[in-house]
Amino acid sequence: MTDEVKHKCGIALIRLLKPLEYYQLQYGSWRYGLEKLYLLMEKQRNRGQDGAGIVSLRMDSPPGKTYFNRQRETGSSAINEIFKKIYSNFEEAERINPDTINDPNWARANLPFVGEAYLGHLRYGTFGTNVINNLHPVMRENNWRTRNLVLAGNFNLTNVDELFNILVDLGQNPKEYSDTVTMLEKVGHFLDEENQRLFDHYKAQGYTNVDITEKIGRNIDVAKLLEGASKRWDGGYTVAGMLGHGDLFAMRDPWGIRPAYYYHDEEVVIVTSERPVIQTAMNVEFESVKELPPGHALVVKKNGDISIERVREEQERKSCSFERIYFSRGSDKEIYNERKKLGEMLVPQILDAINYEVEDTVFSFIPNTAESAFYGMVKGVEDHMVSKKMDELIKLKGKCSPEDILKIMTERARIEKVAIKDLKLRTFISQDKGRKDMVSHVYDITYGTIRPGVDNLVIIDDSIVRGTTLKQSIIKILDRLGPKKIVVVSSSPQIRYPDCYGIDMAKLGDFTAFQAAIELLKENRMEHVINEVYKKCNMQKDLPKEDYVNYVKDIYKPFSRQQVSKKIAEMLTDSDVKAEVQIVYQSIENLHKAVPNDLGDWYFTGDYPTPGGNKVASTSFLNYIHGINTRAY
Repeated sequence: MTDEVKHKCGIALIRLLKPLEYYQLQYGSWRYGLEKLYLLMEKQRNRGQDGAGIVSLRMDSPPGKTYFNRQRETGSSAINEIFKKIYSNFEEAERINPDTINDPNWARANLPFVGEAYLGHLRYGTFGTNVINNLHPVMRENNWRTRNLVLAGNFNLTNVDELFNILVDLGQNPKEYSDTVTMLEKVGHFLDEENQRLFDHYKAQGYTNVDITEKIGRNIDVAKLLEGASKRWDGGYTVAGMLGHGDLFAMRDPWGIRPAYYYHDEEVVIVTSERPVIQTAMNVEFESVKELPPGHALVVKKNGDISIERVREEQERKSCSFERIYFSRGSDKEIYNERKKLGEMLVPQILDAINYEVEDTVFSFIPNTAESAFYGMVKGVEDHMVSKKMDELIKLKGKCSPEDILKIMTERARIEKVAIKDLKLRTFISQDKGRKDMVSHVYDITYGTIRPGVDNLVIIDDSIVRGTTLKQSIIKILDRLGPKKIVVVSSSPQIRYPDCYGIDMAKLGDFTAFQAAIELLKENRMEHVINEVYKKCNMQKDLPKEDYVNYVKDIYKPFSRQQVSKKIAEMLTDSDVKAEVQIVYQSIENLHKAVPNDLGDWYFTGDYPTPGGNKVASTSFLNYIHGINTRAY
């Protein structure tokens, strides 16, 4: 992706199922859990460039001893900073106590971050300032061990206002107006109620308070409290948590919008946001890592019992296709093949765009996110060339020389690395003229790859959101090579609607597809469409979210997708660009064929899986009309 769009957050949950002595004997270190956590977080670094945090849980600590330890850091090197600080404590302890540092029992009793469970979080924020207090895991503390709660997640809720008011009606006074706080306090409220229910039950039976505490820990119904807490949540979420006595959980929204995967054996339970990180960290096969079903929670009791519990009624699966196209690690077997398929399915449109002049076309990609789609595109082009070669040979009917055959058989797609991302370049110049020139050089080119005035250049990207980098840098720098035509290919369809479930794409006015549709309406003297959509959106602004309709769709209805694409190409091409520029987008139909199990396509269709999505689209349009530069939820 050429435009800067913020990623999703990521989680890593680990529960050791054996005593620490086991890992010392089996793997030579009681640090086994921490080492696996570090690896799981580093392998998901693509989901956290703002900051990170971890919490450890030491079970059965005596009164007066800390059982939760937490460390959070901001910045792109947050993971390293966290573990550097933790391990510096270990190194200092080894210097002072060289004879006992390898004793798991001594370490557990005397060192922070030595325990049976760990929860890690990687932040790539979509909203809010990048300060320590905004980093997960977040905590709700209490002297009762079973009332202590730690949460971390990958989520955005669309109805924070509704949830906030519910908490106020309960008599609470939330400290912040955010989905993190409302989620923490909602789960905390039901945790308090579950504790009270069990306390009253056992108190009536004559148990002492100390005995009751132990019984509460054994009998808390985690699935039940999660069901109650999440009942009104509207949005996409994967949430992991710990209770102070030792129960752990991870839950996923009923539409499956946000991803979650788990693995367990007799030694460990792991939950992460992505499958391949578990495969790598644990050296296990693809089939061993399971996807947490939508609307379900994985619950690990203190005694090690593991269960998958339904906490919300499962809805029509709308797991995010954009997650697959761009945000997830491409090392996942399914995702890698899906991305290749997306590139391959674009080939008919590409061939049409270059008038089937394959021999006079160079194929390339925008580094580095479109590389997998590029391989698929090349395969599709080569399949076309094989078919063409066969036709040529059949036509010759054997009346050809070895040289003719050799010429036909050695024809290959021309593949070059044309665009180079200059990661060292910084646009520090503030004056408009100088900054504009600096931005145009964010990408560099490989000279000599194009025959000027003869060759077409096809370059694939995973998606086009705002088009800013395309216009300011990529198209301009590619034009210097002198191609006859530049065809920019997007492996995803046109992004037309805001996201409200976890990606920082909430402002309609930022989308080049929306800008193009507005321009087309104005050019065709159809401003009445804009006014009508405004009136409809304005009339429903006080309705419950369940009654909202996505009237923004009407902005696009008068025009075909080809018309919008043509206008986008015009808007992204400066007057000084000499080459003809065409933009080719993936079709929604082919998107679903390539990514058949992840049908969340609201970015492209406006078909939101939750009622809150329609409200966000409507509010985002009103914000655009009123010139309000903020997200719509």
